[in-house]
Amino acid sequence: MADWQVSELIADIRPTHLLHYAWYVEQGGYGTSLLNLQWLKASITLLEEFKSHGGKRAVLAGTCAEYDWTEGYCLEDTTRLAPTTLYGTCKHALQLLARAFADQTELSLAWGRIFFLYGPHEKPHRLVPYVVQSLLSGKPALCTAGDQVRDFLYVADAAAAFAKLLSSEVTGVVNIASGQGTAVADIVHTIADITGRRDLLQLGALPTSSEPPFLVADTSRLNNEVGWLPAYSQRERLVQTVEWWRRYGSLGDKTKRGLHNQA
Repeated sequence: MADWQVSELIADIRPTHLLHYAWYVEQGGYGTSLLNLQWLKASITLLEEFKSHGGKRAVLAGTCAEYDWTEGYCLEDTTRLAPTTLYGTCKHALQLLARAFADQTELSLAWGRIFFLYGPHEKPHRLVPYVVQSLLSGKPALCTAGDQVRDFLYVADAAAAFAKLLSSEVTGVVNIASGQGTAVADIVHTIADITGRRDLLQLGALPTSSEPPFLVADTSRLNNEVGWLPAYSQRERLVQTVEWWRRYGSLGDKTKRGLHNQA
């Protein structure tokens, strides 16, 4: 969409609140894609137009890729920021520019840093859908040893957290995550138990990546200031995820298009 089209759209709608997720997140290429620069520019334009037409409150989606992953435990205003990809760098640049713009124009602004999401419509080669579909189809699920600990959150819970953040008065950076570290092995074991196919799970069949062994969010701001907590347990959300793939996972790529889970 051209800048003039953005301007016309915002002028026509005149929204008071803005929730901005849009970005290029095609799996396998978004980390290094030069399209990140275009999305950075487009996001600044959108924010400027939003404010100039009476916008009051904006919440933008960031990413845990802004953090220095070697620190492991991520606290919004304490953990060092050291993105290692163009994606993470552009997201962080947007956060800095948006904050400065908001301070100067008295715009209420919050920045939600998303961690590791899963759920319906996820790209089939990602961890959760790969394991689910392999086991449901009676095929071996080849995994690493699964020692990596990550902060997993169901995509609908992330959406609910953002909605709660948007309706609040909390400003600044807020981690959008569960606040709980779970080993990859525990996630895939739970999926195997739900599907009844532990016999097909092959932990250690793939080499472990060089990524840090531990990456978990501090969610004190999200829980205490925003007032949001997940309504369901991780197992309940994995049951719902397995059921979705059981019902819709074989309908082809057209059905699978939708929200891309990003981090």
